[in-house]
Amino acid sequence: MVAKTKVLKMGKPWEKDVFVSPVINEASLKKFQKATEIAKKDGKIVCGGSVLSDSHFKDGNFVEPTIVVGLPKDHELVKEELFVPFLCIEEFDNFDDAISEANKSNYGLTAGIFSQDKNEIESFFNKIEAGVTYANRAASATTGAMVGAQPFVGWKYSGISGKGAGGAYYLLQFMREQTQTRCE
Repeated sequence: MVAKTKVLKMGKPWEKDVFVSPVINEASLKKFQKATEIAKKDGKIVCGGSVLSDSHFKDGNFVEPTIVVGLPKDHELVKEELFVPFLCIEEFDNFDDAISEANKSNYGLTAGIFSQDKNEIESFFNKIEAGVTYANRAASATTGAMVGAQPFVGWKYSGISGKGAGGAYYLLQFMREQTQTRCE
């Protein structure tokens, strides 16, 4: 994963071969900086962790995609949705422990698994607490839905109603029911 992350091209989002563009604003940049400080203290950064500021990156909030290991499973960086290119890797002794730990999260937008074991995949879909789930999807393995094919819905703090954009119930969230009776 580290080797693949190190070759990702960073740059302006309109450049065709760019994979990592800048974070959205100064607040996100500060969130990234705070997270990397905490990661250095409580875990180990194995890739990235820097703000980029040379001439190619001067117009934007550019940060290196960052991979962290060695944090406790209940650490704030493992539990928070940072919305910056920051990945915490955790190891588990078995599949059920991994699912149990994932389900402890207050969030439940997306989840994905890579496995060749059909029983494990079925168990993942039955047990994981997330609105959009994937198995063996190489592109966007754990984020986003296929427009027109899948509703995009979050559970827990990642969504309120459990009914997502693009699903059968989505439009109904914006409508009110009314019964009209006219007697003539």
